[in-house]
Amino acid sequence: AGEGTVPGCFPDMTQNNEKYFQLGGICDMLLEQASRRAYTEFAQEHSFQANYWRDPRRKEQENYFKYSQLARWNNEGPNNNNATLNENYAKTERFVWVKATEDGMVWPKEGEQWGCPDPDNPFENILPMNETEWYQKDLFGLKTAQEAGKNYFEQFVGDHLQFSMEDFDRWITTYLMETNGND
Repeated sequence: AGEGTVPGCFPDMTQNNEKYFQLGGICDMLLEQASRRAYTEFAQEHSFQANYWRDPRRKEQENYFKYSQLARWNNEGPNNNNATLNENYAKTERFVWVKATEDGMVWPKEGEQWGCPDPDNPFENILPMNETEWYQKDLFGLKTAQEAGKNYFEQFVGDHLQFSMEDFDRWITTYLMETNGND
């Protein structure tokens, strides 16, 4: 689903059980510069990090659709409609989406399971997968995969990619290794 802000500059969306947003100062400047730099042809061709950048602010949407590799992969925007992506996505038998509950690299962490910032209120509301545009419009086949029972969701307590080998082995054994002759 992409990276919505600069690592270390996450909106703190809860304080005393109330939602609020405060980045400020250097983080605002970094967010602005990241979008200016990531949404260029040069950055998209030479920086894998730029390929995953998804500025949640509507003012950057046109450049996202125009330059972003992620937008092309997700069939987002008026000029991105590649039926082959949907066909290839449908060929995969299982998807395992793992969320780190304390992720300090990816914001929002719900993006690890296809959630995303609400386009109307990106820094105050995170949409679950089934409320996102790419799911509802089935832009690349996510909804089709969900309806076919191909999506599996796991989570672990910890930071980005800091899962245990026991968890990793369990996920591989549970979802990816054949358990009988019919899989």
